Amino acid sequence: MKKILVTGANGQLGQCIQKIAPDFEDRFEFIFADSQALDITDADSVSDYFYDHKPHFCINAAAYTAVDLAETESEKAFGVNAEGIKNLAEICAEYKTVLIHVSTDYVFNGDTQISYSEDSFTDPQGVYGASKLAGEELALAANPKTVVIRTSWLYSEFSKNFVKTMLNLFRQRPELGIVNDQFGQPTNANDLAEAILKIIGTEPKVYGVFHFSNYPETTWFDFAEKIAEFAKSPVKLNPITTEQFPTPAKRPVRSTMALDKIEETYGIEPEHWENSLQDCIEILTK
Repeated sequence: MKKILVTGANGQLGQCIQKIAPDFEDRFEFIFADSQALDITDADSVSDYFYDHKPHFCINAAAYTAVDLAETESEKAFGVNAEGIKNLAEICAEYKTVLIHVSTDYVFNGDTQISYSEDSFTDPQGVYGASKLAGEELALAANPKTVVIRTSWLYSEFSKNFVKTMLNLFRQRPELGIVNDQFGQPTNANDLAEAILKIIGTEPKVYGVFHFSNYPETTWFDFAEKIAEFAKSPVKLNPITTEQFPTPAKRPVRSTMALDKIEETYGIEPEHWENSLQDCIEILTK
C-alpha cells in the first residue's frame, strides 16, 4: 500500500486531509506529522523521518503563514517556507517521493486586470510571498517529481482563518468595516484536500505549478457579506479601502488565478466559492 506523509498535520489543510483520510484507507496509508514530530527546518530530522517511514508521497502542509509578522520575522519565514521546503524536496528526490507543495497567490504583485496563469510573472510584495516563492523554486529545482499548488484565501472549520474571525467578530460587534478594494478567490481547505488526493490518485502524473481555488473572484467585503448572510447575522458591514485599513505587509490588490490548467490536466473542477462557504458555515454554526 502506498504511503502518504502529511506535514503540518495540525494546520487547516492537514486537519482537512485527516478528515477525509478514512475514505482512502483502502488505497493509502497516511502518516500525519505535526511540527513536533517532524521539524522540516532540521535536515537531519527530515532525513531520519524518511528513513523510518519511506513515504511514496509527501503533502507539505507545513508553512509559516503570519503574513504581517513575517515582515519582522523574515528569517523564521524563510526558514520554514524556503529552507524547510528545500530539505523536504531533496530527501523526496533521494527516495523518489512525489512532493505536493502548497503555495500562495501572494507570489504575485496583484497589479493586473487579468487572471494570473501558472506562467505569469511573479513579483511578491512582502516577506511572506517572497519566502513562499523561494520555496516553490527550491522544490522544483531539487525534486523533478514536484507538484506546486498555489491557492488563495484559505479557510475551513479548523484553525484560524477569515471566516472564523468574522463569525467571532459578528458576535462581538454590531458594525464592522471590511476592505472592499482587494480581489481574490476564497478557498475552502476541504476542497483543496480533495483536489490534492485526486492528484495523488491520478496516473500518469504531470508535475510543475498548478493553481487551485474556488471561483469566481470577489472582495473581502463581499466575502464577509456572504458569511453574515449564511450565518444569519444582523451585523452591519461597511465597505472600506485598503488605505483605511493599513497592515505591515502589502496585500495584492487583485491576485485572481486562472484555474483551467488543473481542470484540463487532472479533471479537477473547482466549486463556486459561495457553495463551499455555505457548507463551512453550516458546520461552524451547528
